[in-house]
Formats: sequence, C-alpha cells, structure tokens
Amino acid sequence: MTEVNFDYQHVEGGVPIKMWTRGVPVDDKARAQLARAAQMPFIFKHVAAMPDVHVGIGATVGSVIPTKGAIIPAAVGVDIGCGMMAARTSLVASDLPDNLEGVRAAIERAVPHGRSVGRGNRDTGSWGDPPPAIVEAWATLLARFEAITAKYPRLKNTNNLVHLGTLGTGNHFIEMCLDTEQRVWVMLHSGSRGVGNAIGSYFIELAKQDMRKWHINLPDQDLAYFPEGTDHFDDYVEAVGWAQDYAALNRRMMMTNVIRAIRGEITKPFDAELEAVNCHHNYVSRENHFGENVLVTRKGAVRAAKGVLGIIPGSMGAKSFIVRGLGNAESFDSCSHGAGRVMSRTEAKKQVSLAEHIAATEGVACRKDVGVIDESPRAYKPIEAVMAAQADLVEIVHTLKQVVCVKG
Repeated sequence: MTEVNFDYQHVEGGVPIKMWTRGVPVDDKARAQLARAAQMPFIFKHVAAMPDVHVGIGATVGSVIPTKGAIIPAAVGVDIGCGMMAARTSLVASDLPDNLEGVRAAIERAVPHGRSVGRGNRDTGSWGDPPPAIVEAWATLLARFEAITAKYPRLKNTNNLVHLGTLGTGNHFIEMCLDTEQRVWVMLHSGSRGVGNAIGSYFIELAKQDMRKWHINLPDQDLAYFPEGTDHFDDYVEAVGWAQDYAALNRRMMMTNVIRAIRGEITKPFDAELEAVNCHHNYVSRENHFGENVLVTRKGAVRAAKGVLGIIPGSMGAKSFIVRGLGNAESFDSCSHGAGRVMSRTEAKKQVSLAEHIAATEGVACRKDVGVIDESPRAYKPIEAVMAAQADLVEIVHTLKQVVCVKG
C-alpha cells in the first residue's frame, strides 16, 4: 500500500477535498473557497488541491475540479488555456555573451508585451500590423472562430489576430534559463490573451444569468454552471476548446519569434526545440478517471498523467522544473502549475522593497523597477517546498534557473 501524501478535508454537505499541501502555507480563505466548490451537486468523487493553492477569482487557483453533467465557466476563468512552453536549445552557458541585456532587448523587440492604453495609439502589447507568419497561423483558427461569432457576435470585435504571438501582462513571462548541465532553454508563460478573456467573461456572465432565470441558489455566484444537454453548455465547450487551441498556438508563435531574436544576438548556429513541452494550466478537458468519463477543470494545475511532461515554473529569481507525471489517480493525474502566491499583488507592493527585489533577482537580466514588485520572489511560496509536497505526483526531469526574464 502506497503511503498517502495528501491531507483530507471533510466538507459539510459536499465531497471531500484531498490536499497536497504538506509543508506549504494554505490560506483559510482558500480552504473556504475550495469547500464551496466541493458542495456543488455534480462534483465527481472529490476536489484535489495542489501545493500552490491560493484564492482565485471564480475558483481556487491550484484546484482540480472534476464534474459530471455540468461545467463551471468561472472555474476555468478568463485566461483560458493559460500555460507554459519550454524548449531546449543546443547552446550551453559558455556560448552566451557576458552581458545578457542585449538578448533581453532583442526578445522584447520580437514579442509585443505589456499593455498601454489611451491617446489613440496602438497598445504596445498587440501587433500594429501583424507579420505574415502570424496572419497565416490565425487562418488555421479562423473558420471555427467565425462559427462561434456567428452565434455570439459580441465576441467578433475582440483582440484576436492582433494578440496572437503576444505575451500580455501580470505573471506572464519569457525566460532564458540554464539547466543543471548548463544547457540553454527558452521558457514562456501566456494564454489566450484578449479574445480568451472576452470568451471567458461572456460565458461566465451568461451562466450567472441562467442561474437567476432558473432560480438556482449557489454558495457563491461564481460557481454558476451550464448543465450538460443545454445549448449554452455545448457552445461554451466549443468556445473554450477553441480558446485553448489559440493559447497553445500563441505560445508556439512566441517561441518561434524568441528563438529568431536570440539567433540575431548569438552568432553561433544552434538548434532549438530539442526537447519541447507545451502545456495548459487553466483549462477543461474530457477525461476518464476511476472508470468514468468526466470533465476535469484544472484551475492553475497541470496534467501529470503517467509519463506526460509538464512545466512547473518558480517566480522571478527562483528555480523552475520540467517534470514527468507519475499518474496519481487521487489527484486526477494532476500537479501544481507553479509556486503559488503567498501574498496578493497589493500586499507585495506594500511589503517588498525595491532593494529586496533587486537582491532577489541578482544575476538575472530583468526589470528591476517598482512596476514588477508584485511579481518579486517573496510574493510566492518557496518552490522547493511546493515540489516536496507533490513528490508522489511528478518526478523532476530538469531543474532550470533563469538568466534572462522578460515580464509583461
């Protein structure tokens, strides 16, 4: 009999919660939010909480919510298909220039990032005139998008083509990393951008309207759901699947442009994508668990089926990990998606000084200004403790440490 590595939380009037959180802090508000999800009548077996668990909008970040016969749009959230991509290159540390600021600047030029609003100017986080490769990639998604917008015209006039191959803001990033053998990797984190946000927001509101129409009382209005068999359920599944495909393509297009930018700075020829992983950590999928077909919503969690590769990033200045799933059935074949916040963005801005942020990111070519203090390492749980808490969910294949970090 394998030793149980999770803690068990009983929920009055609901399914239990199995928590892989030994040795890491868990906020009481996160526990309460998990319990509200566990009380929904269509949850299958139990809710699984990953070690990076913390309060989220709609559902707890770091939770795995299996359902039968219903889907909760706010549990997937508005950053549909958000996830990670990593690719190993044939470069090693000694091939890199001593000063990496040139590489950082080249990446920043190659990928629109951040966001600027007002004055009628183009948003710096989107393409003014999308390059031909982006237009070609968008064409592969267009027919399905037109089918969705034929039913929901409000979703048509969104940042779709102009956001494909762009980074975004907040905790989204592009990094150049070294593994323990001093090999160079490129790693990035982004999702379905403006169009995914519009799809998520629209269907979350639609689910809330349906609940009011049917007079269904919920422990939390963010748990509004679509029952299977309704038009809205089918339309949401179609739209969310499309947004997840957009997110994966967005990461691939960014990776192509980042590799090209690095080639412009490093004269030595090199191969890229020798080992590549592209995985979502905010998404829903149809899967079979405990012999039954269910919908699994991973909100800040990565699929860790046996032998499947995933990515668990730390914060700016911390290690990141390429992992291989161990296929733990109790976690619904899942693992954490990162370190997990230990303080809110507002708290981090109050508590972390600029001097502390600069010290914490020593040796990394990255932003060292007050605008990124909410992303500083102390705002996150220690990644080593997070990894120790899920030793029965994944095995570590590569340990990475960033040397360049571009933030949105």
